[in-house]
Amino acid sequence: MIVRRGGVADAAALAELQDVTAGGLPAFTAWVAAHAETHLPFVAEAGGRVVGAAWLAMAPRVPRGDTVDRRFGDVQSVMVREEHRGQGAGTALIAAILDEARARGLSHVTVHSGRRAVGFYLRNGFVQHRQLLIWEPVIREPIIWEPSR
Repeated sequence: MIVRRGGVADAAALAELQDVTAGGLPAFTAWVAAHAETHLPFVAEAGGRVVGAAWLAMAPRVPRGDTVDRRFGDVQSVMVREEHRGQGAGTALIAAILDEARARGLSHVTVHSGRRAVGFYLRNGFVQHRQLLIWEPVIREPIIWEPSR
């Protein structure tokens, strides 16, 4: 198995891992091309076939002190085909992402994990952080505002 940086040439395999239908492939491919500087795909190949992928999304942070170039990363969409799970593909993908993060001088890397994968990320160098909080919008009935008469 090899792990390498992916790109637009891998769009069909990346789309398949994301359950993108054939009809959605052109839009997905365009998205990969348009976000090539901020969302880096990594692919795991076995026997010449993509068997897994993971993305490193990068974003700037507000400058602080004399440091203008502050950036962080977020691991996104880690997928390994079921028949290849437990064979090191996920670990190799995360290692490649963290190597890239170090090379780019990212301040930190986050991951939003499903419950089943928390142990995997802990084994691969992530820690649970008590200061990381999340806000999610609540779907509510629309409020209809009428000016007072």
